[in-house]
Amino acid sequence: MYDEFDIVCVMGPTASGKTRYAVDLARRMGAEIISADSRQVYRGMDIGTGKDLAEYGEIPYHLIDIVDAGTKYNIFQYQKDFETAYQDILQRGKRAVMCGGSGLYIEAACCGYSLPDVPPNPALRAELEQYDTETLIARLASLQHLHNSTDYDTRQRLIRALEIAIYQQEHPVSHSRLLPRKTKFLALDVSRDERNARIDARLKARLDEGLVEEVKKLLQRGIAAEDLIYYGLEYKFVTLYLTGQLSREEMTVRLATAIHQFAKRQMTWLRGMERRGIEIEWVKPL
Repeated sequence: MYDEFDIVCVMGPTASGKTRYAVDLARRMGAEIISADSRQVYRGMDIGTGKDLAEYGEIPYHLIDIVDAGTKYNIFQYQKDFETAYQDILQRGKRAVMCGGSGLYIEAACCGYSLPDVPPNPALRAELEQYDTETLIARLASLQHLHNSTDYDTRQRLIRALEIAIYQQEHPVSHSRLLPRKTKFLALDVSRDERNARIDARLKARLDEGLVEEVKKLLQRGIAAEDLIYYGLEYKFVTLYLTGQLSREEMTVRLATAIHQFAKRQMTWLRGMERRGIEIEWVKPL
């Protein structure tokens, strides 16, 4: 199955069932899974990131729980860790299935070139802070081949992505022999109504499973509130609630809205891939 491809990538909006589909595919292919999720790399951030580790069963997985919560893991580190995991899988005679919804991470794995480790630029950050979010996203789209806005639910992350993109304009990237050259892209095809219903049901389930308690434990471990807010979505709004900046009802409503907007941006990125000539096979969730 998909023998002519170096790697198969299972994509889709949040709550579309990517993990279940990727695990089933990996089982049929005899493959291992490499996560392409910008939050699942963090230890202790389980419910809010939807790791669903029980779903993997006997299927080996990589790039989940690899750094401590509170650190600033970035796309450069992800690409290096992806290269290591991907080469390890190949050297053991196995195949790889990538699973995730973080557009930048997916493209970093499949772009075929090595990203530079970009140093912070305080002066540039101060300049970018003067612009509104839509202007920053538009500028990023005009600058960089990794042009999507799926991960930018906080301005800090958006500004960092722009910082990287501007740096790359002045520092040409080099091609890598360690990244996959030919990727089969599969995307979960769910209607807007179904997607919204899945998001709402999943958010309720996560709150019932102890999402608030999970974030509280992270704060009690000494992880700064601003670091959790930096991660966005569940961690941003639950932290704002726990620090008294939102009521429980405000947190729930604003978080649901943010997740719906996030899913919409993910779909925009997928359609943008197609407009750039990347072939995507749309498949139904299991």
